[in-house]
Parts: sequence; structure tokens; C-alpha cells
Amino acid sequence: MEKVNEKDTDTLCCVTSTAPVNIAMIKYWGKKDTDLIIPLNGSLSATLDQGQLCAKTSVAISRSFKNDRLWLNGTEQSIDNPRIQSVLNEMRRRIRKRKFDESDLSESFTQGMSKWHLHIVSVNNFPTAAGLASSAAGYACLVHALSKLFNIEGEVSSIARVGSGSACRSMYGGWVEWLPGEDTGSSIAVQVAPEDHWPEIRVLILVVNDQKKPVGSTDGMQATVRTSDLMQYRAKKVVPKRINMIKKAIFDKDFETFAEVTMKESNQLHAVCMDTHPPIFYMNDTSKQIIRFVHDFNNEENTIRAAYTFDAGPNACIFLLEENVKKFISSFSRKFPPSSYENYIRGIPVNFEQPTPATPVKGDLLKYIIHTKVGAGPAIVGDEAESLIGNDGLPK
Repeated sequence: MEKVNEKDTDTLCCVTSTAPVNIAMIKYWGKKDTDLIIPLNGSLSATLDQGQLCAKTSVAISRSFKNDRLWLNGTEQSIDNPRIQSVLNEMRRRIRKRKFDESDLSESFTQGMSKWHLHIVSVNNFPTAAGLASSAAGYACLVHALSKLFNIEGEVSSIARVGSGSACRSMYGGWVEWLPGEDTGSSIAVQVAPEDHWPEIRVLILVVNDQKKPVGSTDGMQATVRTSDLMQYRAKKVVPKRINMIKKAIFDKDFETFAEVTMKESNQLHAVCMDTHPPIFYMNDTSKQIIRFVHDFNNEENTIRAAYTFDAGPNACIFLLEENVKKFISSFSRKFPPSSYENYIRGIPVNFEQPTPATPVKGDLLKYIIHTKVGAGPAIVGDEAESLIGNDGLPK
């Protein structure tokens, strides 16, 4: 971040951050407060390594900016989005609320600077709105960058939450729980275990479709809360037990229990979507074939070696141990042969024998597979050359 001079009216101060995607094993679906985004139940996720999947955001502030502006993936977007405004307003509220010594010129200047306008430029290195938690990474990245710009210390996951609920979990690395809470101060994310706790875990993201979902998560979960009796039972009776079970499995590195709870949770998310009136279908036929394949793969050796989970979309996330990655991909590629192996496996390299196809499934073929692992939380990008904003305050 450039050091600023309070007498320089043309100074541009800029911070760039990156933030990760997270994949929930225990699902967030449904709110008890739609304005503050307080969830019906707690959730628990794995933060994915930013070497494969991340959002990158630069925020710049200057007295010369005429208004707040936002660019996402190369296109200017409306800054009037209510979620964006909630984040910006909460950030500015935190600054105004902060007590400071007026003799502290740096803090005094930060207070004044908070009244200036912002330019925000953000990019993802993965499809937006395709069931890969792009909004979670994006809002976590925005909050992290703003907190560094304005020197806001302490708990900020509650600010990310008002942008996108699951964004609060992307504020930490490793294994993260979102405590449902009763108000905005208690509905926060906490780290359950760091990213290096269970280094053998790997994640495969099977990208069935990278197009925008027909029913967005916000609309879908509101419909479920209104119409599904199963949803209320799930939130009160099922989820608390499963959170305790999966936390113990993570602490103990008990993959079989971890995998079983993860798959049952995924199934129940889509069961409450089916119980919604009218029902919501996020998975497609290929998604269902993937579920069948994972169970067949596990039954081959009569042990659980892989676990699927689906969020609000057709793409599957597969949890497995590193020792089983090659075997899974080889077997999977026989059943779901790609039209080409070029760029088929992305992320962490995997050397596997390209198999002769068996009897392939009919329907949509996968677009590609992303191989990744559990990773760290948001980080500052120190190299100014990596900033997305030029000296003129506009996207590079």
C-alpha cells in the first residue's frame, strides 16, 4: 500500500488481496434473518488452496474520485448492489466507531480518508456463479483488502457475511466453522483446524457445467425456508449432530466418518431442495452418474476412499486422500472419457495412465477436473506490479 500524505489531494492509496474458495461439508442453506444474513444452522467448510482457485481484488481510494465504482472480471458493475453497499457501509461504520487520539496523524487521516470514494477491481480465476462459491471468495477478498486499507483489526468475518453468507468462512484457512449466532456480532466464522492439520486431504472439482445457475442460491434458499417442512427439522435436529461428528473426524483424521457425513449432508441439501415447492433441481443427470460412480468406486475395495459433495449446482467436489487420487482419476476417466486430455486435469499435476474407455456414461461429458488441496486464508499481495488498478485509479 502506498504511504499517503494527508496534504496531498491527488494521492491514490491502493491495496491488493487474494482470497480463497471454500467448499462446505456441512451445508449453509436458509436464513433466519435475510437482511443480516443470519443462517438457520451452522456450517463447516474446507478452505481450498489459492494456487488453483482464488479471487483477487484491488481497492483504491483517492480524494479525486467522484464516486464509488466497481469492476468485476473486466466489466464495470453497478456499485448500488445492496450486498456491496452493506459491506462498504459496515466498513465505514467501523472506522467512525473507532476511538482514536487526535494527535495520531495517521489515524486522523484514516478517519478522513474513509469519507473518500473507492474504486474496486476484482477478478476470479474460475467461473463466476457456477456453483464454485465465487461470491464467497470475492466478498472475502474485498473485506480483507478494505480492512488492510483502513487498518481495521480484529474480527471481520461478520462483515464478509453481510456480502455473501459463506464468505465469512473464506476469511480463514484450513477447516472453518460458521457459528449461526443470534445477531450480527455472534454470527461469525472460526477456524477449527489450520491448513496443515490434515495435509493428505485432496479435493477434485469435477466441472460438469460452468454456466450460470438457473436458480440462484439466494432465491433458492428463501423458497426452501418458506415451503419445506424438512428444512426446519434438518436445521434443529440434524445439523448440530453432524457438525460435532465431522469436527471430531477432522481432529482424528478419520476419513471414513468424514466422508460418510459429507455425502449424507450433500444428499440432504438436495433433498430439501426437492422438498421445496415447487422443487428446485441443481444437479443434472451427469451429477447423478457421478454419485453412482463414487459409491461403486468405494465398493470396489469395501472401504470409503472418496466422498462427493454438491453445492447449489451440478459440479461435484470429491474429497479423498492423496494416495487415492491417481486411482480415482484413472477409473473416473474410463467411465467419463474426455474428448481431449489437453487441459483436462488442472491445478496440482497428476501423472496417471490415460485409460482405454470402458462403457462410458451417456449425456454431458465433464469439461475439466481441478485438482487442489486445503489451503490458507486471504493474503496481501505485496508486489505493486500485481495490482489490478493503475496510477490513474482505473483498471489496468
